[in-house]
Amino acid sequence: MIVPAAQVTDGVTAVHASLSPLVWVVRTHGDPHQYIPAITEQLRLASGGFPVTHVRPMTEILIESTSRQDFNMLLLTIFGITGLILAAISIYGLMAYSVQQRTQEMGIRMALGADRSRIRGLVVWQGMQLAIVDVVVGVGAAFGLTRFLASFLFGVKPWDPPVFVAVPVILSAVALVAVWLPATRASRLDPQQALRIE
Repeated sequence: MIVPAAQVTDGVTAVHASLSPLVWVVRTHGDPHQYIPAITEQLRLASGGFPVTHVRPMTEILIESTSRQDFNMLLLTIFGITGLILAAISIYGLMAYSVQQRTQEMGIRMALGADRSRIRGLVVWQGMQLAIVDVVVGVGAAFGLTRFLASFLFGVKPWDPPVFVAVPVILSAVALVAVWLPATRASRLDPQQALRIE
């Protein structure tokens, strides 16, 4: 039911009408932009010639009303991706350094007649065991923190399956590359060169 504000005599409506202009919502079929001139003209005629301003489609109003939240989400997404990249870089550096420290050990094994591919596989497997343990601990801690984070969220689930799958897979792949490349490089060295590396 539509009650014209001019016919309501209570003081609250009068004060509200003086502070903010009347707002009409018109439902259209199709593109609302093509109806703006006709709607403006009809409202002007119905009001006795009062000017009609600020005619906008509801999509623009929604975009304007959620622009701050959209900007905050964009910032959080950028910070999250930056954090993931920094984590990947640090994992790569740590894993590559730990494998490089074992170059002399690999040289000794090759000098004693061990197969290069088996040495590489052993180093990769030992490095990935550490990465798998880290992923399991990290995912467990993330699941444990979802209850804490739930109080800060509205309209969003505290756990998102794609994120809980994608992040461990990405970090595990980074760890695999970080272990594989130095192990392959070290296994290709001559045993004498590998023994001389400090």
